[in-house]
Amino acid sequence: MFSLIGGALAPLRALALVAVLLTAAGCASTPGRTRGDDPWEGMNRGVYKFNDTLDRAALKPVAKGYRKITPRWFRTGVGNFFSNLSYPATAVNQFLQGKAKMGVRDTGRFLLNSTVGLAGLFDVATPLGLQANDEDFGQTLAVWGVHSGPFVTLPFFGPSSLRDAPSRVFDYFLGPLVYADVPWETTWGLRAFDIVHSRSELLPLDATLQNAFDPYAFIRDAWVQQREFAIFDGNPPPEQLEDFTEEEAAPADEEKPVAEEKDEKPEPPPGNEPAPETKTP
Repeated sequence: MFSLIGGALAPLRALALVAVLLTAAGCASTPGRTRGDDPWEGMNRGVYKFNDTLDRAALKPVAKGYRKITPRWFRTGVGNFFSNLSYPATAVNQFLQGKAKMGVRDTGRFLLNSTVGLAGLFDVATPLGLQANDEDFGQTLAVWGVHSGPFVTLPFFGPSSLRDAPSRVFDYFLGPLVYADVPWETTWGLRAFDIVHSRSELLPLDATLQNAFDPYAFIRDAWVQQREFAIFDGNPPPEQLEDFTEEEAAPADEEKPVAEEKDEKPEPPPGNEPAPETKTP
């Protein structure tokens, strides 16, 4: 347990100076948006089909078995533990995004849960007002103004973007398991356990996905919306409408040209012609 805590502190110490410097430098004023552009849809659908086949054949049955044999209190503790392992990355990314106050609070939350909460098994920070947050380097790049680029589906990992996919490497090296002094079997066993637990938490959503007309498009659009929500801290700005053409942009109440007036008198309607004048002899 203490080796995991010590391993989690290593990336925080190594990146503390960099985080403070980048916080002082400030961040981009306009965060990069996450678009649903999908120019590689054919390839993405192929990868999605591969992931779905693997999930149905192996991961989903294991997750269902895990959920069936474990009580709720056990799964809550497991979820707290793995959530706490991701918190060094959250704290560092808070600093990198210029959110120094949130970075300090999240660091305090991690230290409190890692010690008093027994390596994160118990969430003692939330009742004390230190609410959980979720930040990653993909969100940090967005805050710095990097746009998402095309949507991509990664093998084993699922939906992502050209901006967010490489950022996983940065967050990986902020994880305490990289620095923990434990056998590699333990490290990868914990990673596999995390995958199974995370999949079990998504089982209630399977019915919604199965009822979707196009599951691939449903996942893509939902992921894009979720990323926008996370990047803008729950308050994404409205999408800007594209410029209209000159014809569409013309005001609706524009006056039509008035026909030139003619000096000629209007002809009377048919049937109302004036009677011809008669001369008296």
